[in-house]
Amino acid sequence: MKIDRRQWFKTASALGLGAASFKALAQGSPADARAMPGGAAPLPVSRPGRIHTIESGSETVRVGILDPKAAPVVRIESGDLVKYPDTWVNWANGAKYGMRYEDREPVRKRFPQGPYSNVGPVELLGAMPGDVVECRMVRLRPIGWGWNSAPKGVGALPNDFAKPYLRYFKFDEERRYTEFAPGIRIKLAPFQGVMAVQPAGDEPVSGILSGPYGGNLVLRELVEGTSLFLPVQRPGAMIWTGDSHAAQGDGVVNQTAIETAMEDMRIQYFLHKRRALALPMAETPGHWIVLGFGKNLDEALTACLRQLIEWVSAAAGMDPQDVYSLASIAADFRITQYSNQTASNYTSIPAKTVHCMLPKAVFDAAMLDQLSRSLRG
Repeated sequence: MKIDRRQWFKTASALGLGAASFKALAQGSPADARAMPGGAAPLPVSRPGRIHTIESGSETVRVGILDPKAAPVVRIESGDLVKYPDTWVNWANGAKYGMRYEDREPVRKRFPQGPYSNVGPVELLGAMPGDVVECRMVRLRPIGWGWNSAPKGVGALPNDFAKPYLRYFKFDEERRYTEFAPGIRIKLAPFQGVMAVQPAGDEPVSGILSGPYGGNLVLRELVEGTSLFLPVQRPGAMIWTGDSHAAQGDGVVNQTAIETAMEDMRIQYFLHKRRALALPMAETPGHWIVLGFGKNLDEALTACLRQLIEWVSAAAGMDPQDVYSLASIAADFRITQYSNQTASNYTSIPAKTVHCMLPKAVFDAAMLDQLSRSLRG
């Protein structure tokens, strides 16, 4: 795509970016690519159409749920960019740095449907079931602090610890690192745990859940410079996001990452008409990522694998059994989310989730183009 540098400068100025950031955008990189593994170049940033801003507040945030009755906060067209300044931490912005566990509990227990301060919805004009929304992560800068916690009775080991756990973290000014403990430093890789289109149906859906519409994906690869693809479930798509994380491991085994909020978040949305996609997928500079959900890890892995086989065989014209073989030889299957709650405050329990990392390096340029066009047209 040819870049109009004068238009890019106007766009960069409107986004509040400096000259260095403008240069990065013009070269097809997000403003801060610190989180990309191995120094890989992020996915190209397309020139935005219009730029919209959504402030977090009582009219734009639904705590714990994806609400089908919520009116759209903004209406956008494909290619528009949405800025989310100063999003809220969990429990309607009720968590505060340094709060004792005992003081947090009354706040947490006010929200049995879920903790996440989900902001939205964004209506994508023209989106209909059978279409796909691409969510391009352009900017993800967290606030200056976060926490990790594990109430009793949650996580992969719900009965192993006699008392709840809570640890706070302060981030450096560049939002690159935090100290876990003396001698242990964590590199930050911010992302959104919840990305969703509104599910079909007339009742609110807990943000803790996940499915074809997205939801509580907690896919840590969704850092700046990546894309998430979500199958549209209802007219307008009605897009939500929440549950900001500063860093997380695969599996998120004690139930939480470094939970935080974003002081500067920018997501560009694209509409791809009439694309066949059953479950969420993602793209990074080095991989295609397929997700699968289930009541247990066996179900989640087989759902993920079947989605991979169906997608690649249709997109690349390969025999399904050849794709099955390729997955066994070249792909990595990872536990995205594992939980085994026995005493949760919340009325919903997250699905077990597995994701497949399919490396782009095994495909030539023509095959990569086929895979991309199967999602984008």
